[in-house]
Amino acid sequence: MDTTYWGRSFGLMLFKDAHTKENLLWYYVRSETNALYLQGVNHLKSKGYTIVAIVCDGRKGLIRVFKDLPVQLCQFHQVATIRRYITKNPKMSASIELKELVSLLKQTDRESFEGGLTLWFLKWELFLNERTTNPETGKSHYTHKRLRSAYRSLNTNMKWLFTWYDNYELNIPNTTNMIDGHFSDLKNKLRNHNGLTKQRKIKFINEFLKA
Repeated sequence: MDTTYWGRSFGLMLFKDAHTKENLLWYYVRSETNALYLQGVNHLKSKGYTIVAIVCDGRKGLIRVFKDLPVQLCQFHQVATIRRYITKNPKMSASIELKELVSLLKQTDRESFEGGLTLWFLKWELFLNERTTNPETGKSHYTHKRLRSAYRSLNTNMKWLFTWYDNYELNIPNTTNMIDGHFSDLKNKLRNHNGLTKQRKIKFINEFLKA
């Protein structure tokens, strides 16, 4: 499940079956909320669907909403989060090594990735803990705050990055790429129909999703 936008106040929240490729449910939303995701999952359950697992992005608090279901955090979104923290072309050796490790995320298993992250942390722990003091105020802060945030994001989300691996028999996708690709296809087709009113755009989207 995921949400895409046209502008700031017109969004499409979509729930898609990863195995049948069927679009099960969608909402038009002004903003993406955890409550709406929960509402959607509960609605599907009420219609007789069996939800065996959920694949979603790293929206704050969303994973913890579904305590009774296996939840896979999209590894593609996690990689993008790390890239925002350390940039596409990091200069520091610690950041370069972390980028190389993260590039393996989508093609390795839990034990290998956790082991690699632990070794990286042990090597760079003192570096991560370096502090810089403001000479005017005397207050200090971590020197490499963005790198620390990148590590903390990986370490915090580790529990949900390998749900697919821990529940291999469920055949859970490890990314939301399927739904993201669907969104891209939809937006490309809509570009060929510039100038549609919002209502006509909704009608077009409905027909696209039903097809």
